[in-house]
Amino acid sequence: MIMFKGWWHVLPDAERQPWMLEPFVGVGPLRFGMSPGEVADVMRDVTAETERHTRNYPANVNVYTVVEGRYPEFGLHLYYRAELLAGVVVDALCGPQVCADGVALVGRVPSVLEQWMDDRAETRPPGTELVYMSAGVPASESLGVTINVQREGDRLLTRPMFYPQEALDDLYHWLPRDAWAIHG
Repeated sequence: MIMFKGWWHVLPDAERQPWMLEPFVGVGPLRFGMSPGEVADVMRDVTAETERHTRNYPANVNVYTVVEGRYPEFGLHLYYRAELLAGVVVDALCGPQVCADGVALVGRVPSVLEQWMDDRAETRPPGTELVYMSAGVPASESLGVTINVQREGDRLLTRPMFYPQEALDDLYHWLPRDAWAIHG
C-alpha cells in the first residue's frame, strides 16, 4: 500500500502566521460578531485565498444566509449564526499559530495542552476553568477554546475551536455537529 504523504504535511510554526487569542472577543484579526463581508475585508490582508461559503436557503425566503466559511489553504473553518461570526476552527496542519497566555495551541500533542489547561485550572476557582466535551475533549471556560484533534498520519494534533462567551450556555450545540468531529 502506498500512502500519499502530501495529505498530512504539517507546517512548522515558523511558516504559520502568528495570531493571538483574545478570549471571547476574537482570534487574530477576526472578531466574533463580524459579518461575512467584514471577515472577507480583514482576511484580504492575511491571505490571497477567498472565503468559500456554505449558504442556507430557509423555506419561503428568497435570500440566503451564510452559515459556514472556509479558507482551506490557509487553514480556517468559520461558523456563522444569523450571519455573524460565531466560531473559528484552526486547522492543525496548516492554520495560523494561535497563542494564549504565551502557549501555542495549534498542531500540538493533545495531552500536553490538556496538562497545561489542567495546571491553569488549579489557579482558578473550582469548576470555572476546565470542562470536558464528548469523547473527553478538553475546553477552557476562561479562554473560550475547545482543544479538539485532527489526524496527521498515525498521530493526533490539536485543532482548537474558539467561540464567544454566549456559546458557554450550550457549547456542544453552539457549532454544527461536524465541527466537533475528528478531522484527518
